[in-house]
Amino acid sequence: MDDLAFSDATTLAGRIAAKEISSVELLEHYVSRVEKYNPEINAIVCQQLEKARKRAGEADEATARGESWGPLHGLPMTVKESYNIAGLPTTWGNPLLKDNIAEDDAVACVRLQEAGAIIFGKTNVPIHLADFQSYNDVYGTCNNPHDLSRGPGGSSGGAAAAMAAGLSGLEMGSDIGGSIRNPAHYCGVFGHKPTWGILPIRGHALPGVLTPSDISVIGPLARSAEDLALVMDIVGGADEMHVPGWSLDLPVAKSSNFADYRIAVWPNDERAPVDQSVSARVLKVAELAETLGATVDYDARPEIDATESHRIYESLLHSAMSARQPDEVFEHNWKRNQSLAEDDMSDLARVTRASTLFYREWHLANERRTHLRWAWHKFFQDWDILLTPTCVTAAFPHDQNPRTTERVLVVNNEPRPYFEQVFWAGLTGVSYLPSTILPTGPDDQGLPIGVQIVGGEMRDLQTIEFSRMVHEELGGFVPAPNYRD
Repeated sequence: MDDLAFSDATTLAGRIAAKEISSVELLEHYVSRVEKYNPEINAIVCQQLEKARKRAGEADEATARGESWGPLHGLPMTVKESYNIAGLPTTWGNPLLKDNIAEDDAVACVRLQEAGAIIFGKTNVPIHLADFQSYNDVYGTCNNPHDLSRGPGGSSGGAAAAMAAGLSGLEMGSDIGGSIRNPAHYCGVFGHKPTWGILPIRGHALPGVLTPSDISVIGPLARSAEDLALVMDIVGGADEMHVPGWSLDLPVAKSSNFADYRIAVWPNDERAPVDQSVSARVLKVAELAETLGATVDYDARPEIDATESHRIYESLLHSAMSARQPDEVFEHNWKRNQSLAEDDMSDLARVTRASTLFYREWHLANERRTHLRWAWHKFFQDWDILLTPTCVTAAFPHDQNPRTTERVLVVNNEPRPYFEQVFWAGLTGVSYLPSTILPTGPDDQGLPIGVQIVGGEMRDLQTIEFSRMVHEELGGFVPAPNYRD
């Protein structure tokens, strides 16, 4: 196996610091792998190699002088296409934005580079970052390196695929409806959806937009839990406007001993049934923790109505997503809303209403969400970790039917609605909770399965540390077999 390509960022940065490999050598190693493997995966969609090579050379010169730029000194990495990088296009997969060239770097990218990282490219997404697959008319289709006939997830699909295929040292994605979590699950890598608002999102937006979007967060995808924690430390904290007044001080994990953990388990739900192969992994992690001394409860739940929670999530999610739509799409939805029957509760009707909310209606949904947040806060006074599925199945075959309501997923040999699985992202996402995706290895089809590890707000380092603890016992990150050489 190509140990260099599949090492985590922490290890690679350490090897550069120890002068075991140069930044230039590592960059060229990834570039050669991109040239060899990326054409069939289509994970990395644009590059800035001249700039990256110059910076890698400067990093090596600094190393020779005994200088370090930071914990990512000399590390080549990529970021999701939706981040601004000066001189590169930011399209969000929309052909109308193919000529939108960023003038500045996103705040997160600035911080990563200030810590020594070398950003050499950007990775594939679905149009508007709004699908469980990553394909668009600007860059084409991204394939899952574990099975090219299947998608890598979305919307950070290219990011997860690049990690799984050993094309980059580290990745940054974003998440509003599972867009970090489901690609990490489908591709078998680590991912972390932070508590809302603790990583500055400026520069990850459509042209001219400065206001952070509700629910949406940015966060890392990587090959280790250590890398997730490192990125949280580097990128987390106030944006420039608030730097004088506040700083981020996340509490450290309570323990690295399973016996100190109280764990609730939510392995399945009738609102979004999961495949047996998925629920089995949730139970496997729970049983491992219990064997190692953790207190585990399979019935503990927050004092919420999960159906009502999902309705609130749908309202707030589609309201936020509608801000990304062209005016003519919003106007079409508004006209359709006016013709809906009051008792029409179809999927299309619910999405239409949510996409055209008045502020008063949004405010009422937000108030109900705040009640959810306090119920979760109470729950996490008694429990340290909640284990849930990430998605309802492993990676599924490409399905680019433009009528998304006609798409289905096969769960336990039964067809289920395509968007039903967003329940598992929304359950915790609507309440701003941090969620870490732990890879647990392939199923009997050779497809990865991830488990979602959820904690209370601001307990990001605890969910990340728990993923590290489980991974140390269980393993789980497995490079895509056809790309190991």
